[in-house]
Amino acid sequence: MAFGVSRENFEALAEKALETLPEEYKKYFVNITIIIEDYPGNEEMNRLNTRKELLLGLFSGVPYSRKGGFFDIPYPLPDKIILFQKNIEHICSNEKELVEQIQKTLIHEVGHYFGLSEKDLRGYESL
Repeated sequence: MAFGVSRENFEALAEKALETLPEEYKKYFVNITIIIEDYPGNEEMNRLNTRKELLLGLFSGVPYSRKGGFFDIPYPLPDKIILFQKNIEHICSNEKELVEQIQKTLIHEVGHYFGLSEKDLRGYESL
């Protein structure tokens, strides 16, 4: 059974989850934003070839490992990590599960930010 919260509460939980990341990773978060949306759009679904309800989060941007270049000029647009609130809520039955799933999804997307593939991340998640 789905456990839902207000957008404001979900944002606060996501902010707390971000704060739980180790400092050694947070220092690389330059020009990146966390966005909360209800569901993924058709563009994301077509590009990723997955079902709408299965996508919990998405990294959009240039992975940190590929940044740099000419005088290390930062990219003009921020990278994004998008959390899909309704999909995350749908697989949780209480607030504790919701907090844990937000953390897990955020860490997964941070992995993409650092250049890890889905295959790489599955290996880490199974440890």
